[in-house]
Amino acid sequence: MAELQEVHITEEKPLLPGQTPEAAKEAELAARILLDQGQTHSVETPYGSVTFTVYGTPKPKRPAIFTYHDVGLNYKTCFKPLFDYGDMQEIIKNFVRVHVEAPGMEEGAPVFPLGYQYPSLDQLADMIPAILQYLNFSTIIGIGVGAGAYILSRFALLNPDVVEGLVLINIDCNAKGWMDWAAHKEELSGHSELVQQYRDIIMHAPNLENIELFWNSYNNRRDLNFERRGDTTLKCPVMLVVGDQAPYEDAVVECNSKLDPTKTSFLKMADSGGQPQLTQPGKLTEAFKYFVQGMGYMASSCMTRLSRSRTASLTSRASIDSGRSRTTSQSSESGIVPSGSPGHTMEVSS
Repeated sequence: MAELQEVHITEEKPLLPGQTPEAAKEAELAARILLDQGQTHSVETPYGSVTFTVYGTPKPKRPAIFTYHDVGLNYKTCFKPLFDYGDMQEIIKNFVRVHVEAPGMEEGAPVFPLGYQYPSLDQLADMIPAILQYLNFSTIIGIGVGAGAYILSRFALLNPDVVEGLVLINIDCNAKGWMDWAAHKEELSGHSELVQQYRDIIMHAPNLENIELFWNSYNNRRDLNFERRGDTTLKCPVMLVVGDQAPYEDAVVECNSKLDPTKTSFLKMADSGGQPQLTQPGKLTEAFKYFVQGMGYMASSCMTRLSRSRTASLTSRASIDSGRSRTTSQSSESGIVPSGSPGHTMEVSS
């Protein structure tokens, strides 16, 4: 038998020549801070320039999490509470994130000149391929709110091979808006501080004229023409989210009725007002965790702290509900979290 030989394993990331361990540690910390802050880019498209911010580094064979905000907000005001939530960190460390800003919505954006033709929502969707090409990303999991949910849905209809999953919050797939702008932004029942905060953001925004242009495009959108048994439907797994008694509830229910029930989950969240990602980030984080687990990207053993504490109690409930459709909407004090397996629904208490 040949003699065993000693094998020396080198560091995965060796120091640069002349670099001390202290300097390497400082460089690593600086790089991490840079990633935490995100890197902002702009790219030209046939419909104008679009700005987006990237967090993290691409993971092999994994899609990017790709967000699109609602009218009157930008990516920070629309998504920061959700992505800053403690349990969300366990998820996002496994994915690179791209947060898109609708034209003129980014912080410090100049007001568009008088007569500027703002892109339609269809054109905003057509800007997305330029972003993905710039970043060399092949697939995404989209998270959109309101107008952003519509834009990502339109993109998914045209590019089904690119979109692996969609989380659509407050989507209205119909052609005509059915509420005025103030109600659209301020229906956050039971969260008076949040109402005041976003009223102030909108009414004192330096780019209020730009926001109005975006709103006009949203209010003039086309019908998505979803057909449950037709060709015009979303091919990927979809999670529809709406707040209980929010003004968008009927629209989201109608959208749910038009999508493939074997690929669609419907989550109605209690005590969340009109913006669940802001008012109930913990519950939405848990729902999103089950969603990505169902897509096969996170092992079921990788549970959030919230989920781990409930595993035992949920097991019996899941087996009872195993014969029900994923699209069945059940009311509880705090809503429903769909599991990754079709036919299972689980309640999440506060």
